[in-house]
Amino acid sequence: MRVPLSWLREYVDVPADATPEDVLAALVSVGFEEEDVHRFELQGPIVVGEVLDFVEEPQSNGKTIRWCQVRVAPEGETAADGGDAVHGIVCGARNFFAGDKVVVTLPGAVLPGPFPIAARKTYGHVSDGMIASARELGLGDEHNGILRLVELGIDAPVGTDAITLLGLDDVAIEINVTPDRGYALSVRGVAREYAHATGAAFRDPGDREWGELQHPASGFAVAVDDAHPIRGRVGASEFAVRIVRDVDPTKPTPAWMIARLNLAGVRSLGILIDITNYVMLELGQPIHGYDLDKLQGGITVRRATPGEQLETLDGKVRTLHAEDLLITDESGPIGLAGVMGGGTTEMSGSTRNVLIEAAVFDTVSIARTARRHKLPSEASRRFERGVDPLIPFVAARRVADLMVEYAGGTLDTEVGGALFTTVEIAGIDLPRGFVEKLIGVDYTTGEIVAALEMIGCEVYDTGDHWSVHPPSWRPDLTDKWTLAEEVARIEGYDRIPSILPTPPSGRGLTPAQQGRRRVANALAAAGYVETPSFGFTTEELNDLHGSASGDKLPSVKLANPLDGQAPFLRRSLVPGLLQVAHRNVARGLTDLALFETGVVFLPKPGVAYGTAHVPPLAVRPDAATLAELDASIPPQHRFIAVLLAGNLVAKQPGIAPVAADLADALDAVRAIGAAAGVAIDVAQGQRAALHPGRTGALSVAGTEVGYVGELLPAVAEASDLPGRVIVAELDLDLVLSLAGERVVAASLSGYPAATQDVSLVVAADLPASEVRAALLEGAGELLESLRLVDDYRGPGVEEGTKSLTFALRFRAPDRTLTAAEATEAKLAGVATAAERFGATLRE
Repeated sequence: MRVPLSWLREYVDVPADATPEDVLAALVSVGFEEEDVHRFELQGPIVVGEVLDFVEEPQSNGKTIRWCQVRVAPEGETAADGGDAVHGIVCGARNFFAGDKVVVTLPGAVLPGPFPIAARKTYGHVSDGMIASARELGLGDEHNGILRLVELGIDAPVGTDAITLLGLDDVAIEINVTPDRGYALSVRGVAREYAHATGAAFRDPGDREWGELQHPASGFAVAVDDAHPIRGRVGASEFAVRIVRDVDPTKPTPAWMIARLNLAGVRSLGILIDITNYVMLELGQPIHGYDLDKLQGGITVRRATPGEQLETLDGKVRTLHAEDLLITDESGPIGLAGVMGGGTTEMSGSTRNVLIEAAVFDTVSIARTARRHKLPSEASRRFERGVDPLIPFVAARRVADLMVEYAGGTLDTEVGGALFTTVEIAGIDLPRGFVEKLIGVDYTTGEIVAALEMIGCEVYDTGDHWSVHPPSWRPDLTDKWTLAEEVARIEGYDRIPSILPTPPSGRGLTPAQQGRRRVANALAAAGYVETPSFGFTTEELNDLHGSASGDKLPSVKLANPLDGQAPFLRRSLVPGLLQVAHRNVARGLTDLALFETGVVFLPKPGVAYGTAHVPPLAVRPDAATLAELDASIPPQHRFIAVLLAGNLVAKQPGIAPVAADLADALDAVRAIGAAAGVAIDVAQGQRAALHPGRTGALSVAGTEVGYVGELLPAVAEASDLPGRVIVAELDLDLVLSLAGERVVAASLSGYPAATQDVSLVVAADLPASEVRAALLEGAGELLESLRLVDDYRGPGVEEGTKSLTFALRFRAPDRTLTAAEATEAKLAGVATAAERFGATLRE
């Protein structure tokens, strides 16, 4: 929220010597965040000048310039830049006349940009300054030629400082307003908060007597027909209508109003719209003006019918939803209530009679409509946070008064319309001692009551507690906790002690957390980069990567997804890694070694998730409610996945590049197993997204825990990834659970190892992992290491068989092994393999 200081000073006593930084510091002390300071980035001398005469001179480039004589100081006096009272100025605009009062930037002035002004030769003349437009002064985006002061209703003496005259010496402070404090999206609200922070006198612009408003309640039909209220709340609870007749929309917006609107971040759009925007910023009540002569009949607030359409002020035709709240007349929809008006009844240069609308709409309805149509507006921003229900009638009259004063209209005191719901604000019980206990500060009774009364609450002492009735502009005050927060805010956050509680001893990471950290550290140490990604994907990718067969599986669809193209919770981490790889490859990073640990969602077939009743925030759920909530959440497993693409070893002088392949992914799997404390076995497997024959099933002690393999070329191509892509994915929670309790590593033996090799001939379709397991079991405790070093198929080996060569290392903890002992252990392993698979020693 941007607030010009001159505007703020109208409603609260800000010291004349207070800087913007001083005002921001005061607002920070009551809980706002400082954002920025905004100024008109210009400096003088900039003065009022009078065009005495000019000569039009056509140029060779087809342009006609005016050589002007402009008086910039009273006759006989020196100009503000030290020059003569009359300056010769070249100007390309043609919308001014002799005798016009204009704004002249003299040499030495600086305009926004920055654009310094100096006397310079152009078009055969020395132009001693510049006649400025509104855009050049920072008063708007439109460039309709020179700014003529008569168009602003200003007649000031020649030589007057134009910066002060036009309000260009004003400055605005900007604060961040959190969603729960919508009342501060107004000068009224910020002025009140500044008064809270400093004790300065506050003058409420919304404080007007009901009789003074003189609001006619009849003559114009207003109705609310809400057949489908959201959460039982009717779409509009108040609707005030005022009529101003015989306005002149061509009248100029006052310079001070234009300056304030610009500093507040709103551009000037003509006197009628400027007034509605001005009052919205001042009081926090969004206002909409209709061209009364374009309306057909009265106004009805209702929900849209399916398929109904509306052309909004931005020129777009929007198909409406049944929940959308509409403003309608007899012709149909004329506006999205609280969001944006329609094009058929908008105010324009031909408007003569204006109908002013100030209403209170349901916050949920407005928020949903604005998001549904991707149409955020200043009005919806305020309505969805809640506006003061007592301000619409004041705001409507304020707009009418300004239109009478500055647009030449006449307030119709006979015809109007109103819907008004009695505002009932329930009291909140605040137990004595609650605030002190919650905040940790020994506030006195007087401090608590004074703080609550300062923010506008009515406080009644009922003995053991207070009954607190919040003010109408604070819908965020709903319980004793929010009241306690207000006491802490008003009394000062600096009173809250910064003492951290002492954590109980003996706490730390759980075994599962320690295991996950070890695995992640192991992969990072191996050269992999961790790349967390969003947990959302498409149903097709869930089916492709979330199962071995690629069949359609149950997936959880979000009701309100961040991305409508990826509304499903992921069943696999691989789609996220593929997206990360695609982004890197698109930016020229083609050698990738990535990993991610994260939660995947594996719903059970036939179970409806997300259907449990969620209790209110202030109600502690019982055991049955918690069980129901747990049952409504799909099973969540923490997985770990790796992706390899491009070269594992980059090309270097004297070294050829080494492309990543399946063996490198298996090394990553072994690193995961070693860090988790398990031995991971690999066997031939099959996955829908992976290359047949280049896919392995991963298991621990016979339990399948994941897979490894090379993506099908078509799958890699669909992700825009060139070359081979290898992935592996494991259920990390399952792996860690199979590891059990970790034991202290045994001491290294000081005795030498005995190494031997063995080549076994087995059936060609027999997985090497099964032969390895048989050797490992048969060789016994002396076998320290067993590694497959060769898989041979060719001459010397019968057709349909293969020769597997293993390297074995034996060691005893208490002695040096003899060759005979090592051979005996080796042959015991061979015997086990022969018994199970018919393996024979290769000759």
